[in-house]
Amino acid sequence: MLPYLLKGLLIGFSIAAPVGPIGVLCIRRTLAEGRLAGFLSGLGAATADGLYGCVAAFGLTAFSNLLTAQSGWLKLAGGVFLLYLGARTFFSRPAERQADARGGSLLGSYLSTLFLTLTNPVTILAFLGIFAGLNLGNTGGDYAAAGVLVAGVFLGSAAWWLTLSTLVGLLRERFTPAAMIWVNRLAGLVIFGFGVAALLVRGA
Repeated sequence: MLPYLLKGLLIGFSIAAPVGPIGVLCIRRTLAEGRLAGFLSGLGAATADGLYGCVAAFGLTAFSNLLTAQSGWLKLAGGVFLLYLGARTFFSRPAERQADARGGSLLGSYLSTLFLTLTNPVTILAFLGIFAGLNLGNTGGDYAAAGVLVAGVFLGSAAWWLTLSTLVGLLRERFTPAAMIWVNRLAGLVIFGFGVAALLVRGA
């Protein structure tokens, strides 16, 4: 079982590491609201990675085909949500004193990135490609092995988000409210740009 766990950890970490809209959100929320908010933002993406890992590991072909067939609508939903998040981030005003997120905002941080990752059909295609390339899609009917593999994917992804939020959190106190205005504007523009790109790719 250990080889499956190690492979899952590597896959999860590798898929999470490239900087995208989730990474930008994680960095911005860590700076504005604290490490927990940043980590939970990443954990939402890790949960989605784990769910898509299930599809690839357990060979749920019908479900993956359904996701692929509805990829246009999923990209539309994800792109519009990115536009909303980008605009909201751009125009948000930092508090005079940084405060840690609590309650509903923490849940919102988790759910927003969970939704964003689930509406990105590229994620499931990436998992299917990686699992096929490494011959991991066929565990010989061993559901325990498949479960360990999926757990590794989730833990590997979560490890990346924990690392990122921790490192960014170390710099948090150095950012003044004035600096956070520019962080919000830059992050908002980048996230908005990802949303525009998602919609353009959908329409191409």
